[in-house]
Amino acid sequence: MTKIHFKSRILLFLRLASKVCIIVCFLVFNIGFNIGSAIADLETRNPEQSLNTKVYEYRSIHSPDGIGKFYLGREIAQVMGHTGALWLERPSREREEQPTKAIAALDLKPTDVVADIGAGTGYFSFRMAKEVPQGKVLAVDVQPEMLDMIEFLKQENQIANVEPILGALANPNLPANSIDLALMVDAYHEFSHPNEMMQELVKALKPAGRVVLVEYRRENPFIPIKALHKMTQKQARKEMQAVGLKWQTTKDVLPSQHIMVFGH
Repeated sequence: MTKIHFKSRILLFLRLASKVCIIVCFLVFNIGFNIGSAIADLETRNPEQSLNTKVYEYRSIHSPDGIGKFYLGREIAQVMGHTGALWLERPSREREEQPTKAIAALDLKPTDVVADIGAGTGYFSFRMAKEVPQGKVLAVDVQPEMLDMIEFLKQENQIANVEPILGALANPNLPANSIDLALMVDAYHEFSHPNEMMQELVKALKPAGRVVLVEYRRENPFIPIKALHKMTQKQARKEMQAVGLKWQTTKDVLPSQHIMVFGH
C-alpha cells in the first residue's frame, strides 16, 4: 500500500468520524432538551408529581411488608385488599379490639356527620350510624369491592344513614367544610399518599372538626402485629402536625390500640 493511498484512507476515516460526532452531539442535545421539557411539562400539569419528590423518599431496600415509600421517616405499609374482608368481620374482634369502647370514646353527637376513611366492610360505619341518628356516616374506601359489601349490608340491615363513597388514593372526595369527625381505624398507616390525603381531609373538616386515628401501639413490641401496621404516638403527631393538625388527646382505653385525637 502506497503512502498516498494510506493517507487518503486516514482522511476519509477522520471525515466520517467527525460527521458521526456531530450527529451524536446533536442527538444528545436534542434528547436532553426534550426530556427536560417533558419533565417541566409534567410538573406543570401535575404539581403533585413534583411535590412527591420533596415529601416522600423511595428506597429499593425495604421491608417486605412495605411499599418502599417513606413519609417523615416511616415506611408506608402494604394495603390489605378486599380479600381480607372476612378478617374485618371476624366474631372475635369485639373481644380482641373492643370496638364498642372505641366508638364510645369518640363522644359522637346525634347530628354529627362522620367520615369513616378506609371503611372496609363498614364494620365501624354501621356501628357509628346508631350513634348519629340525625346525622350520617360517610363510608369512604378506594376499593369498589368494599363499597359493594357496604351497600349490600346497608340494604340487608335497612340502615339509611350510611353513604358509601369511592375515594381516590390522594383524595377522600369529600366536600369542603362538611364533616364533624374523620375516623381512621388501622387504615392511615396504609395510605400511599398520606400527606395529600390528610390535606384534603383537613379541608373537609368543619371549624371544630376532629381527626381520630386508631392505631396499634408500636411502642409495645409484644403486640402481635407487624411493625409497619403499628404507629407510635410520636410519629402520628409528627405526621398530623405536617398538615396543620394539633394533637388534642390520646385515649388509651383499648387493649392494644391508641385512640389519637387531633383538631385545627
